[in-house]
Amino acid sequence: MTSMSRARVARRIAAGAAYGGGGIGLVGAAGVGLLLAEVRLARRHVGNGTDNHVPNADGRYGHMYDSTDSSGEPPLRLTILGDSTAAGQGVHRAGQTPGALVASGLAAVAERPVILRNVALPGARSDDLDRQVALVLADPALTPDVCVIMIGANDVTNRMPPTRSVRHLSSAVRRLRTAGAEVVVGTCPDLGTIEPVQQPLRWLARRASRQLAAAQTIGVVEQGGRTVSLGDLLGPEFAANPRELFGPDNYHPSAEGYATAAMAVLPTVCATLGLWPAEEERPDVTRREGFLPVARAAAEAASEAGTEVTAAMPTGPKGPWALLKRRRRRRVPEPDRAPVTPSS
Repeated sequence: MTSMSRARVARRIAAGAAYGGGGIGLVGAAGVGLLLAEVRLARRHVGNGTDNHVPNADGRYGHMYDSTDSSGEPPLRLTILGDSTAAGQGVHRAGQTPGALVASGLAAVAERPVILRNVALPGARSDDLDRQVALVLADPALTPDVCVIMIGANDVTNRMPPTRSVRHLSSAVRRLRTAGAEVVVGTCPDLGTIEPVQQPLRWLARRASRQLAAAQTIGVVEQGGRTVSLGDLLGPEFAANPRELFGPDNYHPSAEGYATAAMAVLPTVCATLGLWPAEEERPDVTRREGFLPVARAAAEAASEAGTEVTAAMPTGPKGPWALLKRRRRRRVPEPDRAPVTPSS
C-alpha cells in the first residue's frame, strides 16, 4: 500500500472514530482470519521460556539529582499506560522495562529526579485505556507531567474495529491532556516482525498494523498529543539477530529490544517537556523533516519507525497540518531507581 493510499484509509478510520462511524476493515475478512490463526499460533509460545510476571519498575529515578537540584522543583512524574509492551512483559528485571529506561533517560536530560508509575496491563486493548486513565487521574495532586501510551497490537489480533480502537485512544489522550499531562503515544507495532508468523501472512500483519498506526496518529495529534511510530523499529535487528532482540517467548521484545524502543520514544518525551536541544526542534530538510497534512504525515510515519508526528498549523489547504521529525536515537542511561515512598 502506498503512502497516499494509507493516508486516505487513515483519514476514513479517524473520521469514523470522531463521528461515530461503523467498523472500517483493515484487511479482508478472510485475510484477517488467516492472520489471526497465525498470530494466535505464535502466541502459544508465550510462556515457553518466561512467565506472565511483569517486573514492578515503579519508583524514583535519578537519585544523583536529589542533592544537585537547587531550583526547588519537584520530581517529574512519568506514567506508562498500554499493553504488555508498555508493561515490559518478557524481561526479568525492573530496570529492563521500557518505563524504567525512559524514566532514567528523562532524569538524565532534565537533571531532575523522575517518579515512574506504570498502569499498563498485559493483554490490554484500547478499550482498557478508560480504566487505566481513571487510575492515573484518581488523585489530582499526582497528575503526571507526561504520559507514554503503547497500545494497538491486541486490537489487531482481537479484531477490534479500528474506528473503535482510535476512538478509545483519542478519548484517553483528550482526558490526560485536559488534566494537564503531556502525552506521547507509541503507535501500533508491526506484527509482521513476530518471528513465528510466516509469509505470505506477514504482509497482511504489516498492512493491518500500519493502517492502524496511521489512524492512531491522526486521532492523537488532533487531541494535542504526539506520536512515535514503533512500526518495524526492530525489524532489521530481528532479521539479523532474532535471538537477541526477541525475548524467550519469541513474541515480546528482549531487554535489548525494549532498550531500542525506549531510545525511539525518549527524545519525544523530552521534547514535549521542552527539554530537547532547540536546534533539534527545527525541521531538518536533509532528514526529510517538515510540515505536512496530518494524514500524510501519519502515513509516512507508519512506514518509518522512530518517526515523530506532532500538531502544527491548525488549518491548511488539506486540513490540519503536522510536523514530521526523524529524531536521532540515543542510548538511555542505566536505571537508578528506588521504590516510591508515601511522601513522593
